Order: sequence, then C-alpha cells, then structure tokens
Amino acid sequence: MPFERQFDSDAALEKAMQAFWANGYEATSMQDLVDCMGVGRGSLYGAFGGKRSLFLRALSRYDEHYRQRWTDRLAGGPSPRGAILAAFDDVAEAAMDGTRKGCLLVNTALEMSPHDPEVAAAVDAALAQMEDFFRQMIRAGQEAGEIGGQIDADETAGALLALMAGLRVLARGRPDPAVLCAVCRHADNMLR
Repeated sequence: MPFERQFDSDAALEKAMQAFWANGYEATSMQDLVDCMGVGRGSLYGAFGGKRSLFLRALSRYDEHYRQRWTDRLAGGPSPRGAILAAFDDVAEAAMDGTRKGCLLVNTALEMSPHDPEVAAAVDAALAQMEDFFRQMIRAGQEAGEIGGQIDADETAGALLALMAGLRVLARGRPDPAVLCAVCRHADNMLR
C-alpha cells in the first residue's frame, strides 16, 4: 500500500518558514521543525527531504508569498513614487510592532549566502527583483512627472535596494523609530 500523507504540506511549510524566519537556519533544529510543523521526523524527511531542502522551499515560499505579493500590491497603487515610499514606511512600521523578525531574505543573506552558493543564488534573484521593482517605479514616476528626469533609474534603484537592506537590518537589530524614520526620509530625498 503506498504512503499516504497525513498532513497539509502547505500549512507545514508555512510553519517551517515562520520558524526559520524567527530563528535563522542554524538556530532552528530538526526537533524545532518537527515540533512547530506538527509532523513526525520521518514524515518531514519524506515530504521535504532534509533541513536544507526544507529551508530552500521555505525561502522560496517567503519570496513568493511575502516579497512578491508585497511589491505587486505596492506597484498597483496610484503613485509610483508613493509605492517606493510606502515600501520603506511598511518596513519601518513593521519594525515597531515588536516582533523584530526582519526580512527572511536579508537575514539569510547575512547568515548563509557567503557559505552556500545555492542559497546565495536564491537570495540574489529575489534582491534583483526588488531592485527591478524600484527601477520600474522610478521610470514610471519619471513618466508621470513625480520623479525628476535627471535621476539615473539604474543607479538609484541599486541605492534604494542597499538602503532597504540596511533598513531591514536596523529593523531587526536596532528598531529605533527615529533612526528608521530618518532612513525613510533619505529614501524620499533620493527621489527629489
């Protein structure tokens, strides 16, 4: 008789993603995953492989369900410049809610990318898409006349990505509202 899965793999993956997001890869043990996912160790291995393969799937889920949906929602707003500023405001506001989880992609870039080429490639692809979001919003804002035509879209998109990554690190390690608001103001100044 073939093995029949007795759990919702999508819900279990979400729980694993939340554990990795809160604790990082190294600090999340297999027992932590078994406990939070509510599955047996054998079922976890059977459905997801080992910890690393589960992590890669969780990272992909985060990118698809959080980062991509977030930027799609922002891009659909009434103003390209407003979409960029809303991205920074969203991160600053989330940092002040007390959870201090930061961004799974940025956390992973700091923890694992230097040591794992496959993880580094996944993070790089997601960050490149974030940079492209900024580039597209800058160009659309220039066409709409709300961002100056003298601004180099490629260079500024890269600078905004770096500023966003820094904001995310600060949001996790030093969520001082005055500092976070200063970063948001700087993003605004870059678009003038």
